[in-house]
Amino acid sequence: MTVKIAHSPNSLNTNTVIAPEVNNRKAENDTTANTLLEMNTETLAAVVLQELQGTLKTKPAKAETVTTRIAQEVERICQKSNRIQNSGEVQSWQLSLARHRLQKCVQYYKLGSKQGRVELHSLLASMIYRHIASFRAQLSFQGRYNLIEDFLQGFYIESLRAFRREHGLEQNYTPRVKLELAEYMAFTEQYAKRQIGLPGRNRQRLIVLRAQGFAKGQPPETSLDIEMAVESPKGEDAEAFSRSSAVQQVREQMVSEAVDPAEAVLRDRVVSELINYLEAQGQDQCIDYLRLKLQDYQASDIDKELGITSRQRDYLQQRFKYHVEKFACSKNWKLVHQWLGADIDQKLGMTSNKWEAFQATLSPEQQQILQLKRNGEDEQAIAKTIKCTPKQLQKRWAKLLDMAWVFRNSDQS
Repeated sequence: MTVKIAHSPNSLNTNTVIAPEVNNRKAENDTTANTLLEMNTETLAAVVLQELQGTLKTKPAKAETVTTRIAQEVERICQKSNRIQNSGEVQSWQLSLARHRLQKCVQYYKLGSKQGRVELHSLLASMIYRHIASFRAQLSFQGRYNLIEDFLQGFYIESLRAFRREHGLEQNYTPRVKLELAEYMAFTEQYAKRQIGLPGRNRQRLIVLRAQGFAKGQPPETSLDIEMAVESPKGEDAEAFSRSSAVQQVREQMVSEAVDPAEAVLRDRVVSELINYLEAQGQDQCIDYLRLKLQDYQASDIDKELGITSRQRDYLQQRFKYHVEKFACSKNWKLVHQWLGADIDQKLGMTSNKWEAFQATLSPEQQQILQLKRNGEDEQAIAKTIKCTPKQLQKRWAKLLDMAWVFRNSDQS
C-alpha cells in the first residue's frame, strides 16, 4: 500500500522558481549556517542540566541521564522537522524545545509521584471521556468510568513501550527514581497529545484515535505506533511487516500528510500561553470553554458542562473570540504567527508577490516598523526610533497585523 506524504499546509516554501541556481546556492549556505548554529547533544544536555539544577535548587538522581534523553529527543525533532531546518534558527529551536520538555518534566517532579499520577490520569481521562464508548451506548457514569480505567491501563503500557523504543532503552526498562517517573509522565502526556491527521477531516490526538478504536472493539494489535505504520522498517522484516493486517488497517486510517513534529509543540505552547493569558485576565469561564473545545465538545454538550443557556454560550463565544484576538496581537503575536506558518520571516504567510503588494499599501512609518521587526529589534528600541510609547507601538503593530490578515485572505495579488 502506498502512503502519500505531503508537507504540512502550514509549512510554507518561500523559495521561488526564478534563478534555481541561485536558490540552490542559498540553500547550501543556509544548511551550512544551520549546522554551525546547531548545538551538539552533549552541549544541549549540559544546558538542560544546568537549568534543571537552577530550577530545583538541587541535582536529583539520574539528572544527567534524563537531560541527555531530553537533548537527544530535541535533536531528533529538529532533524525531522522541515520547518526547523529551513528556519535558519536551529539553535533557538533546540533551546525552546528543550525548555518546553524540561518544564513539563519539572512540573510532574514538583507534583510528586502520587499527585503526578492523579493529575496525568485526570487529564487523559478528560480527553477520552466522550470517545471511550460508541454514541449509541447508553452507559452510566460508572460504566463509562470503568471503560476509561481499562483503556488507560493499556495506554500506559503502550506509552512505556513507545518511550523505551524512541529512547533506545532495554525492553525491561522501568522508571524508578522520582525524576525518571516525572520524565515518563511528561512523555505520556506529550505522546497522548500527538496530532494525527485523518483523510477528509481535521487532525486528531493520538489518544482519541486509540479510544475510538477501543470503543469499536478493535483488536489490541491495531494499537501499534503510528510512526511505525508510516515509516516501514528497512531490511528483511520490511515485507512481512508491510503485509501485516494491523499495519494495513492503521495505514488506511492514516494521514495523507506527515505532521511536522515542531507543529505539535508549537500548538501546545500556544494553548498553554493562551490559558496563562486568560487566567491573568480573570477569564476562568473562557478557559473552561477552551478546554471543552479542545476536546471536540459540541455546543449542546458545552452548555451542559458549563451550566449555561445557548444565549449565554453565544455571549461567551464572543468574549472568548475577543480575548483570542487580543492575545494574538499582544506580545504573543510571534508565537501565534510562528505556529500558523505566518511568522514575519515567512512574509506573514503571504506569497512573494502578495508580500510586495502588501508592503506597497503601508505608510512610511508602518514600513519602518515592519523592517525593524524583521531586524529583530525589541519594542523599546523600535518605539524610540519612531518616537512613540511602547503601548502606542503595540497598538500600531496590532493594526498592521490585522491589515496583513485581511490582505493575506483577500483576492489581491
